[in-house]
Amino acid sequence: MTQVAPAVPPLGAAPLSRNDIRTLFLAALGGALEFYDFVVFVFFALPLSELFFPKDTPAWLATMQVYGIFAAGYLARPLGGIVMAHFGDRLGRKRMFALSVFLMALPTLAIGLLPIYAQVGLLAPMLLLFLRIVQGVAIGGEVPGAWVFVAEHAPRGKVGFACASLTSGLTVGILIGSLSAAWINHHLTHDEILAWGWRLPFLLGGVFGFVAVWLRRWLSETPVFTALRERKELSRGLPLRTVFAEHRSGVVVSMLVTWMLTAAILVLILVLPNMVQKQFGISADAAFLGNSLAALCLCVGCLAYGLLVDRIGDRLALLVGAVALTIGTYLLFFDLAAGGARFLWLYPLVGFLVGAVGVVPTVMVKAFPAPVRFSGLSFGYNVAYALFGATTALVIETLAQWLGRMAPAHYVAFTALVAVVVAIWLMRKPEPES
Repeated sequence: MTQVAPAVPPLGAAPLSRNDIRTLFLAALGGALEFYDFVVFVFFALPLSELFFPKDTPAWLATMQVYGIFAAGYLARPLGGIVMAHFGDRLGRKRMFALSVFLMALPTLAIGLLPIYAQVGLLAPMLLLFLRIVQGVAIGGEVPGAWVFVAEHAPRGKVGFACASLTSGLTVGILIGSLSAAWINHHLTHDEILAWGWRLPFLLGGVFGFVAVWLRRWLSETPVFTALRERKELSRGLPLRTVFAEHRSGVVVSMLVTWMLTAAILVLILVLPNMVQKQFGISADAAFLGNSLAALCLCVGCLAYGLLVDRIGDRLALLVGAVALTIGTYLLFFDLAAGGARFLWLYPLVGFLVGAVGVVPTVMVKAFPAPVRFSGLSFGYNVAYALFGATTALVIETLAQWLGRMAPAHYVAFTALVAVVVAIWLMRKPEPES
C-alpha cells in the first residue's frame, strides 16, 4: 500500500476541535437518516410483493421479484459512487455529502406516494424499480464519502473509532427501520398494512431525508482535503485512473472485506427477520423484536470494534471480528434449527458481533492516499456491494438446495474466512502512514 505524499498531512494529524466533534456527530446523524431511507424497503418486502404484482402471481415469485427490485438499488450503487467520488476528490467531500442525501430523500418520499398494481398495472413495479435505482445512486456516494469525511476529521490514533462511529450511525438507520416495521406489524392488521400502513415508513423516510439535508448545511470541509487544495495537490485528470494504475491491491482488499460486510448486514440484519418467519416458524412480532434488539446491539458493537481498532490495529481487529462473527452465526442458526428457544438473546449477540463491520472502513481508508481516497474506496466498496449484494439472495437459495436451512450461516462463515485471509495478508505488509 502506498503512503500519502509528505506534503499532505497524515490522515487525522490535525487535533479534533469542538467544531470537528459537531461535524462528526452531524455526519453520523445525517447518515443514519439517509440509511434508514435505503434499508426500510427490505423490511416491507412482503407487503410490497403483494401490492406491486398481479394477484395471481405465486407468493414465492412475487417475493423474488420485489427482492430483485431491492437488489437493483445495489446494482446502481457503483454509478453513484464513481461519479460522486470523482467530484469528491476534485471539488471536495462536503459538496457530494449534501447532494447524496438530497437524492435519497426524493425517491423515498415518492415510493410512499406510489400507486399500486391494482390501480395502474405494470407501471407500478416499473416506477418502484426506477425509484429504487435512484436510491442506489444516492447511497453509492453517501457511505464511502461519509467514511472518508469522518476519517479525515479524526485525530491520529482515533481514526478507527471515528469510522466505526459513522458506521454505528448508519446502523442506527437500520434500527429505526426495524423499529418502524416492528411497530407497524404489531399495531396494524395485515389488511391495514396493505391498505395504507406500508406507506408510513416511506413518507417518514422522506421527512428524515430533508432533515438530513438541513443538517448537512452545518458541515465543514475536511482538513486533509483543504490542505490538498491549498497545496494544489488535488488529483489531476481522472482519480479512478490513478487508482487502477497504482492502487489495485487497495481495490482488491476493499472488495474482499466489503464481501464480509455485505453478507453480515444483508443476511443477518436485513433479510433474517423475513427469513426466520418463513423458514423457521418464528412469529412476526418475535422476528422484528429480535431484529430491533440485534440492530441496537450492532450500533454498540460497531463502537466497540472501533475502540478495538485504535487499541490493537485494524488488521488484528478484522481477524478477531471475523472469527467471532462466524461462531456467533452458527450458534444462532443451530438454535433456530432446533426450534429457536434462545432466539431473542442469541440474535442480539449476533447483532453485536456483526459490529465487526465497523473495522472494514478503516481498512479501506488506509488502502488509498488522500488525493484518490474517495475514488478508490468508493469503487472497491460499491462494486463489491453491487456484485455481492445483488447476488446474495440467489446464492443462498441455490446453496439451500444442498445445505438446507443452514445455507445462510455457511455463506456468512465463508465470507468471514475470506476476511481472515485478508487480515493475515495485511499483517505481513508494513503499516501505511495514511
